Amino acid sequence: MGIHTLKLGAADDVVVALKPVAQGQSLNGHRLIASADIPAGHKLAIRPINPGQPVRKFNQIIGFATQPIVPGELVHTHNLAAGDFERDYAIGTEFHRTELLVPPATFQGIVRRDGRVATRNYVGVITTVNCSATVARRIAAHFTPEVLSAYPNVDGVVAITHGTGCGMAEHSEPADLLRRVFVGYATHPNFAGVLLLGLGCETNQIEPLIQITGTASNIRTSTIQEEGGTAAAIRSGIATIHELLEQANNVTRTTVPVSKLVVGLQCGGSDAYSGISANPALGAAVDLLVRNGGTAILSETPEIYGAEHLLTRRSSTPEIAQRLIDRIHWWEEYTARHNGSIDNNPQPGNKTGGLTTILEKSLGAVSKAGTTNLNGVYLYAEPVSTPGLVFMDSPGFDPVSATGQVAAGANLICFTTGRGSVYGCKPTPSVKIASNTPIYNRMSDDIDLNCGTIIDGEETAEEAGRRIFNEILATASGKLTRSEIHGFGEEEFQPWLLGATL
Repeated sequence: MGIHTLKLGAADDVVVALKPVAQGQSLNGHRLIASADIPAGHKLAIRPINPGQPVRKFNQIIGFATQPIVPGELVHTHNLAAGDFERDYAIGTEFHRTELLVPPATFQGIVRRDGRVATRNYVGVITTVNCSATVARRIAAHFTPEVLSAYPNVDGVVAITHGTGCGMAEHSEPADLLRRVFVGYATHPNFAGVLLLGLGCETNQIEPLIQITGTASNIRTSTIQEEGGTAAAIRSGIATIHELLEQANNVTRTTVPVSKLVVGLQCGGSDAYSGISANPALGAAVDLLVRNGGTAILSETPEIYGAEHLLTRRSSTPEIAQRLIDRIHWWEEYTARHNGSIDNNPQPGNKTGGLTTILEKSLGAVSKAGTTNLNGVYLYAEPVSTPGLVFMDSPGFDPVSATGQVAAGANLICFTTGRGSVYGCKPTPSVKIASNTPIYNRMSDDIDLNCGTIIDGEETAEEAGRRIFNEILATASGKLTRSEIHGFGEEEFQPWLLGATL
């Protein structure tokens, strides 16, 4: 369609404006004339579309026309809406054998006693309840750069605090979910040692957490009530962290295979370019990761809604596909129960960037997953043990989703963005990837890689994917991300809160 627009599928009814298109501008050899000013990233119709007729992009349905649409007209929220339609799940029809690369790629990681590999070496203070948050922060604040200079192999002391841990039924789905998160963080390979800090009388008691984690030698416990109050708990906590730092400092990075990498896939502040550049490029990197024996976790269930059939088609087994379909149905019931709808996405910023419906957004989001088979479906924060591409159920809100991925074992996050993001999530490094060059140039202090080069015609998605894969290896080997340099990652801890607060 010329240098100003891009058609993404042979059956598409729209093209995407790669640059702003002025009203009256001729496109496609003068056969298409813009009927209004079209912002970059937005869609133009290339054929007449009747009310109620499906509209296709990526060869897939992204919504239904709410009024007549003529060629050259802007297609957006004023004339396009999401709607339900029959998905062809075609379970397993696109399953194919994944050829592993020999020898696999390697990185410089930290091997823990249980064989898992860390990409970072933190000591953590994890609160079981909001009531111990201030004490945890005071303990962590003691360990200034000057104090930590005595422990050169440690990346820092992290206070993981939150707003819950009580006011819920002790034996319930919300409590079980919260415990999965805390166990996942307490035993995460990127924590060399952890102090579990409670008040003492909360619902989220320390003892059940310890029973789940086992007898890990790197976990210490304390409650403010048993220690004798705030000042005593802070003194005791500082002494405990000093002991854990001594142990944590005795590590060395060694060469390990990529099979030890578990990468969480995130996209936030998406625009219409995300599904054209950054997400497909990350998908190409995921294919390389999987072919080297690594694991990738796709999440954000509301943001694959309407595109889940693209995953069921390459499920390794019918049972895996059914688990994914079951999670979609759970979300339909969950949102309806709260007088909402699973298709309430995209957000205002997404719409400004050119995304109109959740169906359109989901198609771009799923492209982060590459082309390999779907080998597992997990509940939120459930430990991931299956290599290859897997799915973990989560909300679409990035901090909540990434918190679940880290709890599930992700030792690295890749986060694509089209509108800009400043996200980080200790103890796991987060590599942020821009979908367009203008946002990268404007926010390069916060974003690690630019995939706007694909839109600019400078490289293919596969070439950008190789670049992302190399950045994954460098980051896993110790290279700091922009969010780490800025110190992000403690406040962003956000467990998924289910159920009523009592």
